[in-house]
Amino acid sequence: MSTDVVDLIMQDHREVERLFDALKDEPEKRPTLLPVLTTLLTAHSRAEEAEVYPVAASEAGEKEEVSHSQQEHIEADQLLAKLAATDPTSGDFDRVLQNLVDAVSHHVEEEETKVLPGMRSNLSDERRSELGDAFAASRKQHLGEQPGDLTREQLAQQASNADIPGASKLPKDKLEKEVQKHAEQ
Repeated sequence: MSTDVVDLIMQDHREVERLFDALKDEPEKRPTLLPVLTTLLTAHSRAEEAEVYPVAASEAGEKEEVSHSQQEHIEADQLLAKLAATDPTSGDFDRVLQNLVDAVSHHVEEEETKVLPGMRSNLSDERRSELGDAFAASRKQHLGEQPGDLTREQLAQQASNADIPGASKLPKDKLEKEVQKHAEQ
């Protein structure tokens, strides 16, 4: 199995797409699949934010793309929380799911056409492998976390990735509001 961070991220993307299809096509499995999607997508996002985005910005020259990707993560987190709170048997579920699918699909397309190619061309095989190990370990550590369950440190990392000035000194509640506000812009 490859430990190249780009390959690992893309594997997660394919798994999320598979889960989206199953959630759409097999409504009877929604109560079982929804926690799987929520767990995977949250852990994947947290690992990217903690391990991948800082390196992509500083070493691979993808600072602007990382800032945009971080904003999309915040939006996806909000949509995922809304989906997790929606009854899988309700009529609203399909609409809320489609909103999440649209946002995540857009994010994946941009990440796979902009950020990841920049990492593949600007980072050595060895560096991408090191990042892959760090990403996998971080992802494992974040399994079980839910959207919106962010520590102050995670919020500060999101703010840094999104290039929000002055956020590092804010208390958690104000930092969370600033991150949300920035994502809405």
